[in-house]
Amino acid sequence: MWIMMSDAFFSIVEKDCGPDELLVRARRPGDIEKVFGRHVEVERDYSADYLFRAKIARSEVAEVLESEVDRVEYPNFKDSVRDKELHDAYMGVWTEMARVQHPGPYSKPRKNNNGGKKKEKK
Repeated sequence: MWIMMSDAFFSIVEKDCGPDELLVRARRPGDIEKVFGRHVEVERDYSADYLFRAKIARSEVAEVLESEVDRVEYPNFKDSVRDKELHDAYMGVWTEMARVQHPGPYSKPRKNNNGGKKKEKK
């Protein structure tokens, strides 16, 4: 599962961990600690696809993600991402995912507040 937050990105899988744990993986230093707390033991694995990883209790992952959902207060996710490098990476994902949507984003004119009717020019 990929989790994209305004200030962190994770891949969460059931791999190389106990039956009641999940492996939370990150690409950037500090993302795991920022969201799951400093108490989490984060390892670096230079031979793996994700450099940073932590085994976290499944129940804690669920609790933290539920808390993060409660913090959503933005009308546009991409605009909530302040870190330019992270924003640009998310835009790349948005662009690629838009390719699998048929018809594509913005393929139909948006309706305006008058029921979709264009205002006549005077």
